[in-house]
Amino acid sequence: MIIKNGIVFMPDGAFHRQNIYTNGKLITASDEVHDGKIIDAEGLYVLPGLVDIHTHGAVGHDFCDGDAKGLKEIAEYEKSCGITSFCPTSMTFSESRLSGIFETINYLQPSDNLARVAGINMEGPFISSSKKGAQNKKYIQNPDIEMFARLNEKCNNRIQIITIAPELEGSMDFIRKYHDKVTISLGHSDASYETALEAINAGATHITHLFNAMPPYNHRNPGIIGAAIDNNDIMVEIICDGVHIHPSVIKTVFKLFGDKRVILISDSMEATGMPDGEYELGGQRVYKNGNYATLSDGTIAGSVTNLFNCMKNAINYGIPPESTIKAATCNPAKSIGLSGKIGTLAENAYSDIILVDKNFELVRII
Repeated sequence: MIIKNGIVFMPDGAFHRQNIYTNGKLITASDEVHDGKIIDAEGLYVLPGLVDIHTHGAVGHDFCDGDAKGLKEIAEYEKSCGITSFCPTSMTFSESRLSGIFETINYLQPSDNLARVAGINMEGPFISSSKKGAQNKKYIQNPDIEMFARLNEKCNNRIQIITIAPELEGSMDFIRKYHDKVTISLGHSDASYETALEAINAGATHITHLFNAMPPYNHRNPGIIGAAIDNNDIMVEIICDGVHIHPSVIKTVFKLFGDKRVILISDSMEATGMPDGEYELGGQRVYKNGNYATLSDGTIAGSVTNLFNCMKNAINYGIPPESTIKAATCNPAKSIGLSGKIGTLAENAYSDIILVDKNFELVRII
């Protein structure tokens, strides 16, 4: 297949007018395997499929339902929105419940109409009770190396990223043990700057939904946010739904971290793509009202916006399209060790391609 005449977002982070070639599975350097198919992308941007590494669910289903059919419908929804790879994200539950949840990805067979599962995002239970957010306090515990190994075995070692509160007993040992096997993210934490820095030095490389479920950036106690700013290898997630973080702060994050370190996530929950009403997240009731999803006490409980809309929001806030697209494609792929395979139009990457118009409205998914 040849995609001709499009304005292509290339691996150098810039747009170029050029052709893209694919053999149906991978991006190729030239029309080596020409099947006669030609797509004219005149007047359109050609982008890599988006990569959402932090999403709990959508269209009435949650990864934590432990239902393979529901996970399939989530993957179908993601693909229909131009999100071609995603990490289904767990909540804080018991080990026995998480075992059943994690096993479900073994039953999801790849299909052209489904987004690719890039691995599991394990958010909890190794988090702080004081910064639990919408997580269930009942199941919160200290990091457990053996428990993680058992859970990872259940999903054929497909846990790709895990959130840790570094102030908890056993956190540093856990980080040192697993930092070269899974992406360690700091979050749902009340950690000081010094503790966060120790965790980074031990191998943490990522921050879970920056600003949310952590202390604010204070001039005398900069905390996790300050430690992340001071370490150039740290990548940070931001929820760009217009609810979790003010647009001004979104712009500040790009200025502080640069567009190579920022990752857009949806943090979407099952009410995404659904009408207003009552839903569930982590075994707790959640109420969707417009763009808001909250627990009964008003705590924000995930978002109801998909990553494609988060990308458009960032562009509308004034973030340059090139920077925004990086944050929704190659940056998340890099953060979970899949750089060069997803989130890029580089040679030998999966041929996950989306076409959008000049207003960044989705036109076609290839």
